[in-house]
Amino acid sequence: MFRRSRRPRAFAFLAIATASIGHAFAISVTDLRCDDQLSPLGAAPEPVLTWRVTTEERNQRQSAWQVLVASDKTKLEEGIADLWDSGKTTATREPGVRYAGKPLSVGNRCHWKVRCWDASGKVSSWSDPADFEVAPHSPAGWHGARWIDDGGENPVRDEDFYQDDPAPLLRHEFNLAKPVVRARLCIAGLGYAYPSINGERIAGHLLDPPWTNFDKRVLFRTHDVTKQLAPGANCLGLTLGNGWFNPLPLRMWGARNIRDALPTGRPRAIALLVAEHPDGTRTIVTTGDGWMTTPGPTLRNSIYLGEVRDARKTLPGWDAAGFKAEGWHPARVTDAPLETLEPLAMPPVRPLGPVRAATVTSPAPGVHIVDFGENLTGVPEVTLDVPAGTRIALRYGEVLHPDGALNPLTSVCGQIKGLRKDKEGNQTPVGGPGAPEVAWQQDVYIARGGGMETYRPDFTYHSFRYMEIAGLPEAPVPADFVAFRLHSDLPDAGSFECSNQRLNRIQEMCRRTFLANVVTVQSDCPHRERFGYGGDIVATSEAFLMNFGMSGFYAKTVRDWADAARPDGNFTDTAPFVGIQYCGVGWAMVHPHLLEQLHTHYGNRRLIEEQLPAAIRWLDLEASKRKDGRVVSGLGDHEALTKSRGPSLTTAMFIDAARRVSRLASVVGRNEDAVRFARMADESVSAWGKAFLDPATGNVGAGTQSELTFALGFGAAPADARASVFSRLVDNLTSTDDGPRLSTGIFGTRILMEELSRNGRSDLAYELADRHAFPSWGHMLENGATTLWETWKESDNTYSHNHPMFGSISAWFFRWLGGIQAADDAVGFDRITIRPQVVDGLDWVKTSHRTIRGPVVSNWERDGDSLRFHIIVPPDARARIELPAGAGDAVTEIGNPENAAIGTSSFEVGSGSYHFEVGPPRG
Repeated sequence: MFRRSRRPRAFAFLAIATASIGHAFAISVTDLRCDDQLSPLGAAPEPVLTWRVTTEERNQRQSAWQVLVASDKTKLEEGIADLWDSGKTTATREPGVRYAGKPLSVGNRCHWKVRCWDASGKVSSWSDPADFEVAPHSPAGWHGARWIDDGGENPVRDEDFYQDDPAPLLRHEFNLAKPVVRARLCIAGLGYAYPSINGERIAGHLLDPPWTNFDKRVLFRTHDVTKQLAPGANCLGLTLGNGWFNPLPLRMWGARNIRDALPTGRPRAIALLVAEHPDGTRTIVTTGDGWMTTPGPTLRNSIYLGEVRDARKTLPGWDAAGFKAEGWHPARVTDAPLETLEPLAMPPVRPLGPVRAATVTSPAPGVHIVDFGENLTGVPEVTLDVPAGTRIALRYGEVLHPDGALNPLTSVCGQIKGLRKDKEGNQTPVGGPGAPEVAWQQDVYIARGGGMETYRPDFTYHSFRYMEIAGLPEAPVPADFVAFRLHSDLPDAGSFECSNQRLNRIQEMCRRTFLANVVTVQSDCPHRERFGYGGDIVATSEAFLMNFGMSGFYAKTVRDWADAARPDGNFTDTAPFVGIQYCGVGWAMVHPHLLEQLHTHYGNRRLIEEQLPAAIRWLDLEASKRKDGRVVSGLGDHEALTKSRGPSLTTAMFIDAARRVSRLASVVGRNEDAVRFARMADESVSAWGKAFLDPATGNVGAGTQSELTFALGFGAAPADARASVFSRLVDNLTSTDDGPRLSTGIFGTRILMEELSRNGRSDLAYELADRHAFPSWGHMLENGATTLWETWKESDNTYSHNHPMFGSISAWFFRWLGGIQAADDAVGFDRITIRPQVVDGLDWVKTSHRTIRGPVVSNWERDGDSLRFHIIVPPDARARIELPAGAGDAVTEIGNPENAAIGTSSFEVGSGSYHFEVGPPRG
């Protein structure tokens, strides 16, 4: 009865009754957020306030809401809104509201609450209160703070960058004459900046600040340091690392020095400490004159190559009051501007774990290999007891050689491997003057001695499963080692599980890869390049969005692309910009692509208003370079197994981008632009069709899977040709003897799975997902992968083993096997399509996704000859449900006798929890 469908079904639509079952519960308000953060200390002066409603009644939504904002919690409890009372406001489709009360100043602590009216006009109780604090949003808000550094100068010769250049320590003592009731520390760095107070490092955040185009935007974080301060003498300390502001002049791929594209300089920091006292007065401490600095124990630090730390040079108590700073010298005050400083509204990088070592082996005398059991991004923590001066070398890699020795070559920075002859015939490193012959990941620790000591790198991170350790006087045991994952601490937003363990392992592999590649930017790989490539994001962003809360992270990504744009408005291949500019429209389109997804998933209209001019400027430039309506340059389906370049692909991507910008313009009322870009897309559709489409056969160009999928997924194929193009795609896919076999790259693979299911062939998509022979995700698993490979074929020398590009399969799990999809016209997931795909080989699927309005659940299981579905739709949302019913099947709602027979397999429901059964009529 549940055989594979060979063509899409036609569905009738019927809104089923959604009367409340049992006791009616009042609507309530919860999860109050400011700029998608819980009680942020660094809010903008006009933040967006959001919340969600909960209820056990069906078909509920908020018809109106009221927000109260007060300067004091007691006032708020009494209903006194001295900052803003929105009044009863009719709800719209956009979640939340922008603050529109009295102007807010730096340090204002705002308390707020919300109540809502439900669909019938019944008002809720007030929510629990929430709060936010306003961060500095102009140079004046920094109270005269200045950027400071160690006073040193960067080398003139490239080779000298590889010499010792210790990470500086900076300190400043100050006195507090009164007790402290509240204290906030705002801190930013160019390079990494870690604050400490009175000998205690602040919070568990690492690799701050996030990587941005530092000449356009520097993100600062605000810390609550109330408990770290006390009346009397105090000390504020800063430890600075190079980060992305002072990278080595490595010639990546033998040619590209990213210092030529990035703003660079000596690591520096700026800080503002405000301590409030019981009598209402404040003590303000800032970076500037009076600070002292000295070299720290970290002798070298590089994002790519790692760090060298001499623990014998540690200065105990250097950041505590009363320390005798003998030999220290005044820090240098720099003239760097403050206009680029902005409060940070994305999750911090945290050390998460620990991941304990699984085994330790010794492939050679004095060399030990620690296996952590999975490929991860992070740092090790090594515990040892060795004599002072013992030099311990730690190298990292994803794979081993056949003899069990470390193979670091898949994670070598920029393929810097070996020597080459210069013009004079001398052998020089591929990486440039002074560079190592092989630019592998390595840390060196020189022991302090005198007992047990622990080392964890500070200013770098690595991607590895295996760690080689050399220099120990005795063989170690697994208990001596743990690793901590490092990544932006993204909220968990989705879960997928099914009866097929291979698919579950693929989902785990995808999530592990995703998290390994979000160290403040969504990277292509977390070791060899670490760049935010636009094409990689376009291919996988829906998968990221279904798995994690990406609101703040992707808003930052959009701004990264606008900041990286060239003077003519052209978007770059990577952001922040590192000098790479050849990939073309498929990489540049990430900007409008994410803008639309952030509106669909989170209702972020404000970002569209801010960023649409940049998208329009880029698209107009791209359009001007077309030839006869076609885009003739740029990469196509990256990493496809067949030739995947050419105008048939790049023009299709341009068509998709033009339509997205048209839709974005409509959202914010720029109707003339919307019409103009829709016409622009139509022009290129016509040009594409004339050049590449055979309407008689449905063939596109050379007939590769990439060309056929791009025609469908990017909307190049006109409506009357889509069926024949899809038929051609299926023929290509099934032309082998070992089942359906894909040959697509990063874009085509995402589209292939989508279009198969969209056109009623989820059976073929499932066979691809479940395949274990090359090429497939299962083939990666069969060959020991714990994270996704960069290519379908395994590499032991060149290609990464930790690359998200083929992770779009995870989105297919959510969107089709589970069936949870934001509707095409959704605003903040308020309109949902739920169409689970029941395929041979699966007995059950459990899928959930936490939207901004609440959780969506779509579970199904086989029960004899019937199928059972459990579906949850959150308040403020409606869902169209499409269930896979065959001829003669009955669709019934379990547990609702008044409306048990639905009578159709496609219908619309409001919010609520539903149980359906599809199968032979009962009785």
